[in-house]
Amino acid sequence: MLNHTLLQFVAEPKRPFRSRGNMKTTALTTVHHLSFRSEAEESAFRSETLDSGFTLIELLIVMSIMLIIMAFAVPQMLKVKKTADETSAIQTMRTVGSAEVSYNAAYQGTGYACPLSALGGDPKSGAPSAQASQLIDPILAASGQKSGYTFTVTCGNKVTISNQDVYTSYEVTGVPQTVGKTGDRGFCSDENNIIKFDPAGGTNCTVPIQ
Repeated sequence: MLNHTLLQFVAEPKRPFRSRGNMKTTALTTVHHLSFRSEAEESAFRSETLDSGFTLIELLIVMSIMLIIMAFAVPQMLKVKKTADETSAIQTMRTVGSAEVSYNAAYQGTGYACPLSALGGDPKSGAPSAQASQLIDPILAASGQKSGYTFTVTCGNKVTISNQDVYTSYEVTGVPQTVGKTGDRGFCSDENNIIKFDPAGGTNCTVPIQ
C-alpha cells in the first residue's frame, strides 16, 4: 500500500538583482519548494490541534447537559430525603409510645410522662426518676427534634390521688420542621399507641398508618 503524503507549496520571494553596469533590474521571481509531510506526521499534527482545548460551544453543551441532569436529580433527592425523614418520624413516634408505657408502669403515682423531657435524662447524672426516666435519647427528650421533625408530648386527662396528679392519657405529635421539605405529613398518637397522620403536615390526624 502506498503511503499518502501531503504536498505543500511554499512561496519564497526572491530579492531583485540589480547589476552595476547597466542598472538592469531582474524581475521578481517566485521559487516554489515542495515540502513532504508523512501520514504519521499529519496525524500527529491533527491530534495536537484537537488536544489544544475545548471550544466555547463544547463547554456550553457540557454545561447544558449538567443543568438538565441536575434538574431531574435534585427533586428526586429531595423526595428521597422527605421519605427518609417521615420513616424516621414514625419510628420515633413508636419509640415515644413504648417509653410512655414503660414510664406509666414504673411511676404509677405519676401516670404517663408529661412533658417529653420526663422521658429523657443523662444516665451519668444518677439513677432514673420521674423527672428524668432515661427511657429515650436525652437529646431528643431535651430538644424535641430529630430528622427534620419536631415532637411534643401534651398532657391529657388526670386524676388526683393523695394530692398527687396522675395523668391517665397523653398525646404525642410529630410535625415537619418545614412542610414540603423535611416531610409532608404530620403524625399523632396517644395512650392507645395508634399512629395516625395529617396529610397537610399538621396535627389534625385522621388517617391511620397502615
